[in-house]
Amino acid sequence: MERDIMKKLAAWKDAADRKPLLLTGVRQCGKTYALKEFGSRYFSDVAYFSFEGNKGLVSVFDYDLEPERILRELGSVVRGKEIIPGTTLVIFDEIQACPNAVTSLKYFCENMRELHIACAGSLLGVAVKRDGISFPVGKVDRLQMYPMTFAEFLCADGGQALYDGVGQIDPGKELSELYSIPLKKHLKNYYVVGGMPEVVKKWVDTHNFDEVSKLQDAILADYASDFAKHAPKTDIPKLGWIWDSIPKQLAKDNNKFIFSHVKQGKRASELEDALAWLADAGLVHLLEKVSNPMLPLSFYADSTFFKVYMADVGLLRRKSELSHKTILEESELYNLFKGALTENFVLNELIAQERHPYFWRSGNTAELDFIFEKEDEVIPVEAKANISTRAKSYLQFCKKYKPRKGVKFSMKNVGENRTEETITYSIPLYLIWKLEQYLKFD
Repeated sequence: MERDIMKKLAAWKDAADRKPLLLTGVRQCGKTYALKEFGSRYFSDVAYFSFEGNKGLVSVFDYDLEPERILRELGSVVRGKEIIPGTTLVIFDEIQACPNAVTSLKYFCENMRELHIACAGSLLGVAVKRDGISFPVGKVDRLQMYPMTFAEFLCADGGQALYDGVGQIDPGKELSELYSIPLKKHLKNYYVVGGMPEVVKKWVDTHNFDEVSKLQDAILADYASDFAKHAPKTDIPKLGWIWDSIPKQLAKDNNKFIFSHVKQGKRASELEDALAWLADAGLVHLLEKVSNPMLPLSFYADSTFFKVYMADVGLLRRKSELSHKTILEESELYNLFKGALTENFVLNELIAQERHPYFWRSGNTAELDFIFEKEDEVIPVEAKANISTRAKSYLQFCKKYKPRKGVKFSMKNVGENRTEETITYSIPLYLIWKLEQYLKFD
């Protein structure tokens, strides 16, 4: 299964000012596979080391952090084969399990720039805060990896021709049913399966929803085990409460995250650290409110007023105990949660496109699903689960702030609406990967 991260890894390899690479992302999103596949494609030799539960490997970094000694011992003692800078790709996996290895990246950057060293860390954000790791600021290149996007899922699931064909169509033209019908089907499947690579592979191999659900259950159980293994003991029950409350909170009409709804009698001050742990682990995304959409948006964001979404829409579906039949058959009883699932999908896609979205609210009178910065503009985004694109809040935002461009995602075909101030592009949810083309299109 091809991952978009490969292009970024190839660019890192050839960069003149290359530093050691740190690839982070939620556990089981495919970091290890991506680095190994990258090594097999672009290097004649790959030296892979995982620090998880490997005390002998960790001890290599206990004596000092001198790169030549470390490389010599890794090659001659640990691996039994010499590591040659410029020829060998060195992979440090689960690097958060060895704080000294994280610190050593500073010295590899300063004294051995010819070595290609790529590191992966699932819980690095958690470990840095918990263990006080001396992080080599300015001495590493960073990439963030996420579960597979819809476009990656589409291509993996036999839709490469659809992806290529749509890519050749002018952004302003409607799609024929040759494309729209199968793309809608793939999107429904993606809502069920999600983007965890192991789950996607199971789906591609079997096309069996029951097998998919079993594997999703196993991943959710693994995450719960991570709570017990890596979180402070006092936070373990809090993590479970918050984790279990996310689908319920998203299902509300006003899906602002409310701490008192996590556990009766619990206050924000008692639960904030646990929520931060989930965010640092990459399991959840926090979407903050902006009432005054001026640039930079981060300056006007209200960190006390936010929504919480899961990092994978398929895991949200499974954790919600939502049957795949409900999604595929579009039961009317599912309409409200369908909106929450759609918002979670759109948010995940925007984040994977390296955008930093917020949501806009004007008092209690209007709310817009997403806004994000693009150069010197604020782009408003409305996300609808069905064909209808009527959105009073979107119109109110455009009337008040007069953005040059805006977007409505829905199941409606491609289209646009132009007013004196704003061009609004109607983009089908299954074409969300083409967003950048629309933002460049006039």
